[in-house]
Amino acid sequence: MKQLVAYITAGYPDNDFTVDLALALAQNGVDTLELGVPFSDPVADGPVIEEANGRSLARGFRFADVLSISEKIAPTVDTLWMGYFNPFYQYGIGRLLERAEAIGVNGLIIPDLPYEEAVAYHELFEARGLANISFVAPTDSDERIATITASARKFIYLVAYAGITGSGKSEDLGEVLASIKRHTQTPVYVGFGVNEKTAREKVQGADGVIVGSAIVSVLLDDTLSHTQKISKCCEITRTIKALINE
Repeated sequence: MKQLVAYITAGYPDNDFTVDLALALAQNGVDTLELGVPFSDPVADGPVIEEANGRSLARGFRFADVLSISEKIAPTVDTLWMGYFNPFYQYGIGRLLERAEAIGVNGLIIPDLPYEEAVAYHELFEARGLANISFVAPTDSDERIATITASARKFIYLVAYAGITGSGKSEDLGEVLASIKRHTQTPVYVGFGVNEKTAREKVQGADGVIVGSAIVSVLLDDTLSHTQKISKCCEITRTIKALINE
């Protein structure tokens, strides 16, 4: 069974909604939740997720909200914190991982922390049994892929193209997938540009997909009620889960 990871932005429209959505998605095809930590400069994300980050911060989001939200979802939903390094660093990496373990969060996804810098924190993650998700790009050499994947935990995040999330570009991933598979048995999930139209193509040769902008765009639709937003997001994830397992 190929896996579906879903990204949502914490705290938008509000904390209670985030909890309700997370629990609903877990019942509608989502295997792992990326709980996005809002940040003012989300450099790897496209305009949809950037807008959601801005709206969450504008309504008064604080890092403590991620902790309270996670306490309600992590006991029953496989949860990862996805965010940029600065807020995590300011909180204190050691303290952060201690809290994550205590809450039941299973790891972090930090797109602006390159492998060479992430190595410094490897032992802290290992001591807590937490994953620091590794990124591989189509532009990485076979040698670099071997290095990155050697200590990968949980899954490898294969960036589907050089760019930002949500732009829907297409790129032949066969060669990079083959390289990853030569070096590790860790599952490979494809992210960036995954939606109902692209999911079947993106998952070819991979073990799962990561969807973000397709879901977050629903959260930004102010014509929908909270209930309608949750229903529409769940419809998207059910559809994608079915498509990647056809």
